[in-house]
Amino acid sequence: MHDELLDHLTRSTPLSRGEALRVVQDVLAYFDETTQDFVRRRHRELQGQGLVNTEIFERIEADLKYRAVAPPELTLRQLRRMVYG
Repeated sequence: MHDELLDHLTRSTPLSRGEALRVVQDVLAYFDETTQDFVRRRHRELQGQGLVNTEIFERIEADLKYRAVAPPELTLRQLRRMVYG
């Protein structure tokens, strides 16, 4: 699985094949996160930094545009419903 990518990483970095495999698996797992899980995780992180919901939801809205596979544009109401139900 992903042999060409692993070959490239081991040639172009000091990573061993096992380390490269772990990096690839971590990246794939990161981008496998659902939109709803991403929104909830980012909300918790930003809330932990002391931001208020107005700032949090604006930042999440902006962050979503840069996901590997961007979800459809969500309204602030839809984002709030993902967090609070």
